[in-house]
Amino acid sequence: MIWEDLDAHLDKVPGTVSAHVGRLGARPTWTRRADATHYAASTMKVAVLVALHRAAEAGRLDLDAPLPVRNSFDSALPGAPRFTNARDYDNDEAVWERVGGVAPLRWLAERMIVRSSNLATNICVGQVGLPAVAQAWALAGARHSVTGRGIEDFAARDAGIDNLVTAADLAALLGELALGANRPGPLASPAGCAAMLDVLVAQEHREDLAAGLPDGTRIAHKNGWVRGVRHGAGVVFPDDAPPYTVVVCTTTDLADGGADGEQVEDDACRLIAHVSARVWDARHELAG
Repeated sequence: MIWEDLDAHLDKVPGTVSAHVGRLGARPTWTRRADATHYAASTMKVAVLVALHRAAEAGRLDLDAPLPVRNSFDSALPGAPRFTNARDYDNDEAVWERVGGVAPLRWLAERMIVRSSNLATNICVGQVGLPAVAQAWALAGARHSVTGRGIEDFAARDAGIDNLVTAADLAALLGELALGANRPGPLASPAGCAAMLDVLVAQEHREDLAAGLPDGTRIAHKNGWVRGVRHGAGVVFPDDAPPYTVVVCTTTDLADGGADGEQVEDDACRLIAHVSARVWDARHELAG
């Protein structure tokens, strides 16, 4: 009944709401428009994180080597001028304070997740390359998600080059990370997957999925938001039940997005927290 109740509740929400819920390695218990594409917002940063760790394990990148912190990037649109990030549209002043200096790539990758830094993200993308991010999606079994450009690459965006995700693909990516921490998998070594999960657990924006869970519940997650879009994607690790993935993607007017990209707790946040809480209540009943 819980899943029918959730569907009935979400049927009343303006726009598109997608969801994917299930235990790791099992068929999903509940899906709702799980293959519908949404603008990715910052959820694409999980695939960038995976690409970085894969490149490091292959010896192509050194995550601990000092790296110049510069606000200038190649556009994904051939022939377009280089682009920059706007400081007032970011969420992490710590990265901006290092512009003109250096920082380890590992630290930048962490800021990309825990504070959702756009500047750190574009530096990371510049180091690993968009084809490597696409490979991370593919290895996880994603079918529809695309990371076509960096953040604020407006020339590429206006040419139709975009970043898209689905709830099913985000669940696949996070699920493979969680499974890969305990056995060899396609994304990285068990140690590499465990390290990435630790970064996702340290996520500081906790207004949606995490807000629907009891205090202290371990969740490895990433959210994303712009005006009209709010997503939450995570793996929850209950003490009394097997871990499960929960992903909710919303393209709706309920997502305020905040002024200049500032994080706010809006109606879309509360909607995602509500779904997360209901899934938590059903955690013992998920398909195994």
